[in-house]
Amino acid sequence: MRFLHTGDWHVGKTLRGRSRADEHRAVLTEIQEIANDQEVDAVLVAGDLFDTAAPGPESEEIVYETLLSLSRKRAVVVIAGNHDNPNRLNAVRPLLGLGNVIALPRVTRPEEGGVVELAAASGERARVALLPFVSQRGIVRAEALMSQDSDQHATEYAERLVNVLSQLCGEADSTTVNIVLAHAMVHGGTMGGGERSAHTVFQYSIPTAAFPAEFHYVALGHLHRAQQLPGACPIHYSGSPLQLDFGETEDAKSVNIVEASAGQPANVEQVTLSAGRRLRRVSGSMITLAALAETVGDEFLLVEVQETSRPGLADEVRVLLPNAVEVRVPLAEGDSPEQPSRRGRAPQELFHDYLEHMNAGNEQVETLFNELLEDVNAA
Repeated sequence: MRFLHTGDWHVGKTLRGRSRADEHRAVLTEIQEIANDQEVDAVLVAGDLFDTAAPGPESEEIVYETLLSLSRKRAVVVIAGNHDNPNRLNAVRPLLGLGNVIALPRVTRPEEGGVVELAAASGERARVALLPFVSQRGIVRAEALMSQDSDQHATEYAERLVNVLSQLCGEADSTTVNIVLAHAMVHGGTMGGGERSAHTVFQYSIPTAAFPAEFHYVALGHLHRAQQLPGACPIHYSGSPLQLDFGETEDAKSVNIVEASAGQPANVEQVTLSAGRRLRRVSGSMITLAALAETVGDEFLLVEVQETSRPGLADEVRVLLPNAVEVRVPLAEGDSPEQPSRRGRAPQELFHDYLEHMNAGNEQVETLFNELLEDVNAA
């Protein structure tokens, strides 16, 4: 069987208030074309379809049209990530099912949908164990979070998820292709830069040993950098299809094509994506930036100006480089840093910036804020 592994679409994501909807349409169309060209039997979407738990109508249109388009020629299996609202996904689940899209919003027992079986036209079968995102708040309660040591939280979280995976995976079936589809932080993963910090603290992760050696492939979502983790079986993050933040400027974007047969090791091929605008950091004097102006194309820019501060300097840069979404200029004595627009920015990002501004950065406080926000969105 042939699978396409993708995830972390983050549709609805803006960049300092600028919409990226057209880019998402373009790159998701490219993924559909790859699925058709590669003649895959199934598409595995590893969570974080949306950037927020309350996506707008345009974002929902983009995601659901893509899922249904992908499912016209093969099965599509999708799980919820930490940015997705499991209640909203559960509401549309029956409708997606009519279109050959299997969606799982929450961890479920194997016999109740936590494990799905797929069949290819060739007769080959696959068994896919599904692990949607499990927040630490579902395992480590607020009281324990504030009273216990962090290593106690980490141990409890990891042990519970290892047990969940053991129940979902069971014993590998030697007559089928065995796959895990999960949205989780796994030991050894490297962040790309745009992930939500409170859900990628490394202590809240699971070991690669949780994935059985007999399995053909582990399709992960959550980290935005495409990467393979060392383990007894192939363990891969597909990464995000677009560069989502300026921490991802060095990341090449791709999807994985996985070919596997019962009793045989899987072959994994990385297919590079070309749609979407690249992000770039540039720095220098106004003369240097002027020389760069003809080379940046349609790239979104973070510009660091190396000039003596003067009134209107940031505006001069924006005239010179219209795609500059953030301009950092030297501060004159008594000046305050230029604050990026709040428009279109997620509450988590704004709260993080506030804590940094107050010199009160605290991952535990951010975690509690995110849990409260998730509860509000779910309600």
